Amino acid sequence: MLDVWSWISDLPFSGEWESAPLLVFQLATSPCDPTRSLQLQARRTPSSPPANSDAFFITLSVCLRGATPSTLWASDAYLLNSSGSTTNTTFLLPLLLHLLHEIVTRAPTSATYSSSGRFQKLRAEPVSWILDTHSPESFSSFFNLVLLTRLFWACACDAPSEVGSFYLDSLLSPNIHSLLTASKPVLAKFLVAVGADAELCFVRTLGYMLAKWLISREVAPGAGLRTPVPPLLPGFSYAVEAYGYWTLKGYAPVPAMRLSGAPIKPFLLEPNELSLLKYALAHQQLEAVIQLHYSVAFHDAYVQVSARVDNLRFHVAKLGFSGESEYSEERHFVSRVRVWVGPEIGATYVAGLSAGRSTHNGESETTELLHVGKGGPGNFGMLRTRVKDWRWDQDVEGNAVVFDAVLHDTATGQEYCSGGGGGDGPRRMRSSTGPNRPFTKARGLIFAGEEYGDEVTWRLGKEMEGSVLKWRIGGEVWVTYFPNQVHTSFCETRSVEWCDEVDLPLIPGK
Repeated sequence: MLDVWSWISDLPFSGEWESAPLLVFQLATSPCDPTRSLQLQARRTPSSPPANSDAFFITLSVCLRGATPSTLWASDAYLLNSSGSTTNTTFLLPLLLHLLHEIVTRAPTSATYSSSGRFQKLRAEPVSWILDTHSPESFSSFFNLVLLTRLFWACACDAPSEVGSFYLDSLLSPNIHSLLTASKPVLAKFLVAVGADAELCFVRTLGYMLAKWLISREVAPGAGLRTPVPPLLPGFSYAVEAYGYWTLKGYAPVPAMRLSGAPIKPFLLEPNELSLLKYALAHQQLEAVIQLHYSVAFHDAYVQVSARVDNLRFHVAKLGFSGESEYSEERHFVSRVRVWVGPEIGATYVAGLSAGRSTHNGESETTELLHVGKGGPGNFGMLRTRVKDWRWDQDVEGNAVVFDAVLHDTATGQEYCSGGGGGDGPRRMRSSTGPNRPFTKARGLIFAGEEYGDEVTWRLGKEMEGSVLKWRIGGEVWVTYFPNQVHTSFCETRSVEWCDEVDLPLIPGK
């Protein structure tokens, strides 16, 4: 696995500076041409250091070596001190802030979000806290992921296409899965610490990078012989407990999500038009917030834990920077949501579980203006019907409770996530983009507590009082595509699943 952090951390103490003004870390080498490589270079600069013989300035740069050498990225000048007394404040923290700033300020944003202005500046305090509270071993994977993400902009977006292909195949592909997995604990704390705006910018850059990589795997020569995407790759998730809430946030670029069944064979589109449509659909990311409210009550003989759905929010964000096109309105929509919460698997301290009713399906009223009789144009009547776009179910698996919401066709009762929806499926979904659509115009979706507020309770043994337990919270989300303005039969459904642990403090007064 790529480990630039260890090499950079040792730069102030390297004895090689006495004999060489340039130190090199090999990032990637072409398997076809050993003379072609990506290098991270640290160069000693002639800038005058403070009155201290142990201090000097260096700059970092990423260079492409080969037939036409070039510099792809360069840092500011940083002060190094071989005593190590100010390494974090004069070198490591400014370098990390520089990389993160260049990542979040270039992030792709959705149309609704960018209208309020782009993210301008990342605060230093939370980043400094992340750096100071983690050991070099645990922080290493996070820094390496940050550097890899910054180099995505430099190699895949700001350089010629062959440099981008080299980066995706030789640097990103061998390292992305292991870095995402190993950096998850630190990455989760970083996203919480920097706030929701910076979090969105960072994860949308990650999603854009993953989408470009997955697209390149599909279109490159020999794509059918490539190894499949690892099952743990699709996106990223984390969960936190705070102020009576359990919150799970999940992100997944659409091309990394699992296909549910086979897509319906398209017609009416030429092969190149279908490729353009699939290319547009690949630049989308599912963003989910699963928020449950919980409470703890202490009784003489037992401890009672209660939980209910507070807010479920889903958004399919567009990843990209191009202007409007004929495929701009083509987007996946959420068609099913499955959420579960409960004790860790194998827990023996639960004495009982009380769930709510198995189904809760609210109705909404629609009104249609109909022409009646054989009279003139003034003969109209009103037809009112009550429909249920979403079917809510509740179930129990072991000691975990499961909430399940499924979008279905009100005319046929068919679930949209189960397949293509037949020949009328695209027509029905186009009609649902009007005022009675079951999601927002941007294909977003919010379930509030009052829509499904049934509470679930667990009774735990009294001996658990005073402890902090680990509970699991998870979600599985399906997204479906039906044509909106493009005339084709192509449609598909994809899904992604996340599961994380949250704290359950059983401490009176907390």
